[in-house]
Amino acid sequence: MKTHRVGIIMNGVTGRMGANQHLARSIVAIMKQGGIKINDSETIMPDPILVGRNAAKLEQLAGQHGLKAWTTDLQAVLKNSDYSVYFDAQTTDRRFTAAQQAIAAGKHIYCEKPVATNSREAVELFRLANRKGVKNAVVQDKLFLPGMLKLKQLLDTGFFGRILSVRGEFGYWVFDGEVIAAQRPSWNYRKEDGGGIILDMLCHWRYLIDNLFGPVAAVSCLGAMHLPQRFNEAGKAYKCTADDAAYATFELANGVICQFNSSWTVRVRRDDLLTLQVDGTQGSAVVGLRHCVIQQMNSTPRAVWNPDIDSPLNHFNSWSDVPAQQVFDNAFKYQWELFLRHVVLDEPFRWNLLEGAKGVQLAEAGLESWRKRAWVKLQAIKA
Repeated sequence: MKTHRVGIIMNGVTGRMGANQHLARSIVAIMKQGGIKINDSETIMPDPILVGRNAAKLEQLAGQHGLKAWTTDLQAVLKNSDYSVYFDAQTTDRRFTAAQQAIAAGKHIYCEKPVATNSREAVELFRLANRKGVKNAVVQDKLFLPGMLKLKQLLDTGFFGRILSVRGEFGYWVFDGEVIAAQRPSWNYRKEDGGGIILDMLCHWRYLIDNLFGPVAAVSCLGAMHLPQRFNEAGKAYKCTADDAAYATFELANGVICQFNSSWTVRVRRDDLLTLQVDGTQGSAVVGLRHCVIQQMNSTPRAVWNPDIDSPLNHFNSWSDVPAQQVFDNAFKYQWELFLRHVVLDEPFRWNLLEGAKGVQLAEAGLESWRKRAWVKLQAIKA
């Protein structure tokens, strides 16, 4: 059996997302399954080294997963030819500089989003990677969620007819940390540290919309800072400087209208933390992280507005579950496997740093729209 070892520098994985989704549920899971099978005689095996600023956290995390390689010296490991891939899950404000250094060292690049705090730096990363000739990618995990894969199947089979609109609801209540501990890190609510829900979530909505429904042409966005004060990890009060909610409308080049509400100050009364409703001339779908329900034209009830009586219709009863046609793996792990096959086998992989730059561009346009109280058109990025 031939094993293609891929050394991976994993920077910033002591944080919640890096530790859980990228290390434990992706790289370690791939190692435990015996690598990525290419054929009966070849596999790809990741070999990670954990990098961060806190030696105690790194040692604990490595020991938890039976790993021995960790370091606080990024510059030293970038010089090590045993590691050909650099992965970045740090706070957003640190990503550009570290990724730039990794590109200069000749490493293939895989980054969490946002890939930078502004589109100028995001595009520059893509250009640097192209000039250096290294493979590059951005995490676009929501495309590989079971619910979104079911939605993609509906789109590919023409279920909706002509799509009219998409409504997205995302968010949950993030505790302020005073009495009940917050479930998101405090930097998320400080603009100076790369925080803000517009920068975070509009990057997600860009790749979801572009890949599923069509290119975004313009955006109208209203941000809000609903909670002006929160409490940090040490229990100390701090002033919030970044938006914690965003109310955005996207006009697509094909005429489809998408409306997405994103909030860390909303209590959930819907099927999931993220739901999309897609309405078309022949049918509609409501999609969550794992599930998808549909209503066809011929099963759409004839609703009549009458506020003087209780509704004679149970509007949930005329929707049907979309069955799973395959076994769904963790979305982050699935994209990691695609990227590692891209690195080793040069298989196609279209979610590069340019796609990440598009997400940052939309977030910038959203912030501009909020500031100007106006629609902002998106220009094609010249790569």
